[in-house]
Amino acid sequence: MSIADLNLFTGVPQHENFSRIKDLLPTRAMAPSSKPTVWPQGEAVTLPETYSFDGASRSTEQFLEDTDTGALLVLVDGVVRYERYRLSGGPDVPWLAMSVTKSFTSALVGIALAEGHIASVDDAISDYVPVRAGSAYDGVSIRNVLQMSSGARWDESYSDPQSDSSRLAAVMAGLGTFDEFVATAVRESEPGTVCRYNSTDTQALGALVIRATGRPLSEYMQEKLCEPLGMESPAYWIVDSTGSEMAFGGLNMTARDFARFGELFRNGGLWQGRQIIPAQWVRDSVAMTAPHLEVGRPWVGPDTVDLGYGYQWWRPAGDRGDFAAIGAYNQFVLVDPLSRTTVVKLSANHRFGMSELESDNRILENVALLRAIAAHTH
Repeated sequence: MSIADLNLFTGVPQHENFSRIKDLLPTRAMAPSSKPTVWPQGEAVTLPETYSFDGASRSTEQFLEDTDTGALLVLVDGVVRYERYRLSGGPDVPWLAMSVTKSFTSALVGIALAEGHIASVDDAISDYVPVRAGSAYDGVSIRNVLQMSSGARWDESYSDPQSDSSRLAAVMAGLGTFDEFVATAVRESEPGTVCRYNSTDTQALGALVIRATGRPLSEYMQEKLCEPLGMESPAYWIVDSTGSEMAFGGLNMTARDFARFGELFRNGGLWQGRQIIPAQWVRDSVAMTAPHLEVGRPWVGPDTVDLGYGYQWWRPAGDRGDFAAIGAYNQFVLVDPLSRTTVVKLSANHRFGMSELESDNRILENVALLRAIAAHTH
């Protein structure tokens, strides 16, 4: 079976697939930490009955049902205050992260940089990753790739089998490799001028980590994140026919372990007294450092979106300082330092990708709900 056989973005229910990817697709496993830690449990909170979006009050329960929510986990000050599983099968079941994976790949770039495997984010990514001369990533800085500003062409249309996103998914069907896709990408705009959401950028970052460290992404993540963060459950990363990880969307983990990543960033890369990721990298990752990265400027598909962008992390509108890892079908790790809250929502919204409409994809509405949940805990 290949990822194409899942019939993604066609309206087919996916919750049973997302909770058993390791049984359906080729993956590389990551073991739990040798010293797993259990989240402390605090006084349970309730969810807000309603939240506001697009000028209207909407039902929280109805939204959770409509978006096929598999898991919802809320931590305040590193303590579990709300935990609920609907379609995922329970707390020990890994779930497909989709593009939440991008934020993990970015973090691994930051760790590799701190360890000296990468000299500078201003180096050309082609200094590390073989690409065709004159192609999209030839001479483009790692920083521009981190900020989805490589200038590489990208069509995010899920319903078009000829789109770049569909062709990249076809790699999972054995039609080429991730490395070949990156090496032959076509340039569309001047690097560093347009933020265009582009999964090839993240795949190039995955190739960067692999080339720079000489290790598979999953092996590097096992040592640098899974082990020190005390992850409780096995995790899995989808791989292509050559064994290269799907850096842009193939990570499978439990909600509790996704929450560790959110908490790590909420605490500036510090975990139980140990600096896992440099604090400056965390700050840079969630900062909008150029006009084309500001809220309302990034392009997703044919339109701009009311979000800003950092190093593979999204910034919602407003001045709260919150940030989010976001994936297709409504996967979210939202971090709100102001309320000291991390919220994980794993979903299988069957309408996702059926059109370009917010009423189908419900990305901004999810942000509104998760922000309301964060505010409601205080």
